Amino acid sequence: QVHLVESGGGLVQAGGSLRLSCTASGNLGVTYTMAWFRQPAEKDRELVALISRSGSITNYADSVKGRFSISRGDAKNKNTIYLQMDNLKTEDTAAYYCNVIESITQPTPLEPWGQGTQVIVSS
Repeated sequence: QVHLVESGGGLVQAGGSLRLSCTASGNLGVTYTMAWFRQPAEKDRELVALISRSGSITNYADSVKGRFSISRGDAKNKNTIYLQMDNLKTEDTAAYYCNVIESITQPTPLEPWGQGTQVIVSS
């Protein structure tokens, strides 16, 4: 089982930036395909961005394209991913979670959810 830990959330004004981090600890010999999800209050969880094991393939929800950037750590931190969020909007307010996903084309989350990190964007 993989343990997921997210961090980096906070309160920011609209137009500001935040950088989220997520570490997946589990099988040290495996590099995971991973993704960021978010869940606004009283809404369903949605996929925000995903990244391949090599980091060469990324994909984003239309609502964040051009503003968010997903990346992953170096070889020593290969199962750490980041989400750089720029030009934040109030509608980005949500709890953000990372997870291991089945594949780039099938982004089904596979592991128990971590505690998430809260992002609040004020107007």
